[in-house]
Amino acid sequence: MNQISTKDMYQAMGISEQVCRFGEQIEAELKERFSAIDEVAEYNQLKVIRAMQDNRVSAECFAISNGYGYNDLGRDTLEKVYASCFHGEDALVRPQITCGTHALALALMSNLRPGDELLSPVGKPYDTLEEVIGIRPSKGSLAEYGIMYRQVDLLPDGSFDYENIRKAVGERTKLVTIQRSKGYQTRPSLSVEKIGELIAFIKSIKPEVICMVDNCYGEFVETQEPLDVGADMIVGSLIKNPGGGLAPIGGYIVGKKECVENAAFRLTSPGLGKEVGASLNVISSFYQGLFQAPVVTASALKGAIFAANIYERLGFPVIPNATESRHDIIQAVTLNSPEALIAFCRGIQAAAPVDSYVTPEPWAMPGYDSDVIMAAGAFVQGSSIELSADGPLKPPYAVYFQGGLTWYHAKLGILMSLEKLNEQKLVNNSLMC
Repeated sequence: MNQISTKDMYQAMGISEQVCRFGEQIEAELKERFSAIDEVAEYNQLKVIRAMQDNRVSAECFAISNGYGYNDLGRDTLEKVYASCFHGEDALVRPQITCGTHALALALMSNLRPGDELLSPVGKPYDTLEEVIGIRPSKGSLAEYGIMYRQVDLLPDGSFDYENIRKAVGERTKLVTIQRSKGYQTRPSLSVEKIGELIAFIKSIKPEVICMVDNCYGEFVETQEPLDVGADMIVGSLIKNPGGGLAPIGGYIVGKKECVENAAFRLTSPGLGKEVGASLNVISSFYQGLFQAPVVTASALKGAIFAANIYERLGFPVIPNATESRHDIIQAVTLNSPEALIAFCRGIQAAAPVDSYVTPEPWAMPGYDSDVIMAAGAFVQGSSIELSADGPLKPPYAVYFQGGLTWYHAKLGILMSLEKLNEQKLVNNSLMC
């Protein structure tokens, strides 16, 4: 039996010759960009290996612990590895942290007290944090505990409003939260360099204020991380970049020792802190996922850049644009209609290795103020380092694409999303030449 060609394989999976040819043309133009991504991945891979070697990771670290988890070598060593890798004094890396929102809520609730003020100098935070803060009323919010909130929106060009940030930093300002990624917004994601400039400005006004960075989707995209430029604490999810697609659950907080200790006592109990919390049967996947994270993140970045170039060429607004530098793995594409948003997500789902036969539908997802459509045929439920796309069903009908454990899967997903739009005549296919 003769083996069919790669091009024939794409067509057998539902990608038309026109879409396949257009994708090949775009990919050929991206060789230099992809090479630069590989250089960053190589540096970050060495950084992770060095952190593991310096902290003497051994086979004994992969042993299962249960119950209280006292003297869990694997857990304690992994936290030292995270602290070394991200250049923090201490780290909390636990399967008991259920998601990124939980990690952020934990960091905020453990380091703020009644009467303190939380400031966001980069505008509205991600939707699920609105209930954590109390912007939208919810049980157990910071607002219920007497913690105030203030925000300063970005300027129309996406830059920091330094004048109003200076006015906003007051006597009660205890913690500043900086969201690196765009979330469900069309603003630019923030580079580590820009985050450093913002932190330096805030510290010049009030040196003792805690600067926390929501690092979700940004880990290993650059060779530096926010702790390298003055952040006191970074927070993220293990089913995003640092889990490398292998971590089945978990979150992390890395930074100043006091900030991390406060979070540990909030996660478990006063008097217990980091001493308890078994790593169960997931510790080896945490290690191996971190080991793979730089290369997996590079694959996701290639997919994001490919998507930006595909859709910008077809006339859709994209953020970042086709040539901009990248600071997270998320690609926003403004599709301008609910039909196009739904078709895009259905294309991503159809390219999945898991649940490819499922048809995504918009639904009222908890934590959001509108119906949301999500496509994610993932090995780990909700894992956004795996290929996924989602967006709220409201104007401007932007889709947020991220992930791809391999570049080849990300490529297939983007081509399939375009195929679905093309089938419904939602794209000007005369531009595919």
